[in-house]
Amino acid sequence: MENSREHISQTLDAIYRKEARAVFATLVRLLGDFDLAEDALQDAFKAALEQWSEQGVPSNPRAWLVSTGRFKAIDRLRRQSRFDWLQVDQLRQMEADTTDLSKQIDKEIEDDVLRLIFTCCHPALPPETRTAMTLREVCNLTTEEIARAFLVAPATIAQRIVRGKAKIREAKIPFEVPQQHELPERLETVLQVIYLVFNEGYYASSGTTLTRVDLSSEAIRLGRLLHELLPDTEVKGLLALMLLHESRRSARATPAGDFILLEDQDRSLWDREMIREGLALVEQAFSFKPPGSYALQAAIAALHAQADRYEETDWPQIVALYTMLLRINPSPVIELNRAIAIAMREGPEAGLRQIDAILARGELTDYHLAHSARAELCRKAGRIAEARDSWERALALSKQEPERRFIQRKLAELDRNGYD
Repeated sequence: MENSREHISQTLDAIYRKEARAVFATLVRLLGDFDLAEDALQDAFKAALEQWSEQGVPSNPRAWLVSTGRFKAIDRLRRQSRFDWLQVDQLRQMEADTTDLSKQIDKEIEDDVLRLIFTCCHPALPPETRTAMTLREVCNLTTEEIARAFLVAPATIAQRIVRGKAKIREAKIPFEVPQQHELPERLETVLQVIYLVFNEGYYASSGTTLTRVDLSSEAIRLGRLLHELLPDTEVKGLLALMLLHESRRSARATPAGDFILLEDQDRSLWDREMIREGLALVEQAFSFKPPGSYALQAAIAALHAQADRYEETDWPQIVALYTMLLRINPSPVIELNRAIAIAMREGPEAGLRQIDAILARGELTDYHLAHSARAELCRKAGRIAEARDSWERALALSKQEPERRFIQRKLAELDRNGYD
């Protein structure tokens, strides 16, 4: 039966995956409190499981969940206000608001998720708190996932989030998209957050799958919203970069979920419509001078997208773009990528010299991709014992199952070919 508890549970699971953070963002706007909105969200889904089994799924589930969550929050505040007089004013304001929510939920004048991002990225919050808050509250990443992204302890991330919520509440930071003149100072962190979300979706930091399409799709959606709001050079660059990377999704893994290197991908599977859109955005971004970090990264992705075969990639131009990128954004990861491009231009030994210099400085010691890159270049250079050592180091550091299987295959290939 369609209204059986099992069917409703499955329906709610699907709605939760698709709509939960949008419902949460709207509840934050209506309730003005993160923790109250989170409680209201959970209460609404619990109520849905009970009521939809008897009454059926409503025509507008999001509107129902938001309206129910709001009423549940009011009930919660009524109980609390008996013991905490500080809740009384908040309760009165909420009870006085008789707006018909069903007429507002699907309006696209302003996106509540975008409002939530800008609230979490308010300049009153420390930079590391802004990013952690947005990844947790907007994208529903766990504290453990965020901690892995920042290479810090989960307890540190949890503390940043608690302090961030307290600051928003105490400073009465408004839940709104800032005025046009306020956007530039808020933009850098917003772009960083959206790109971090995309990266976690495009190349999951851990788990059983290579990608998380929900996160990369959400990041691209947010990038489009931001581009409509502020068609800045770097916004164009970031949206182009995400589209050009995402265009390769279908070619990045086997049907069994195993990782496929860029050089081995079937380029006929790349999404040409995404590539066309990304290339147009790169051209627009470079019509302004000078290009920023995201525009330069998008230009590098564009050169990959324009090559019919891996061997035809314009590696000298990619090296030049990475050199420009390093000047404005010094980073050992960018330096690593430049080293790989140098290896493609000049040979594996040239790239190895660059990577060894990075590792010798103590940078990227615990970054598994640095050791994977070194292992592959050592293999190409005939330094097989070193290749095995680097693959084993990468395997010890990797937390993603498809990547671990890939590394294990590489080690098996060395053994199968009789290398010592």
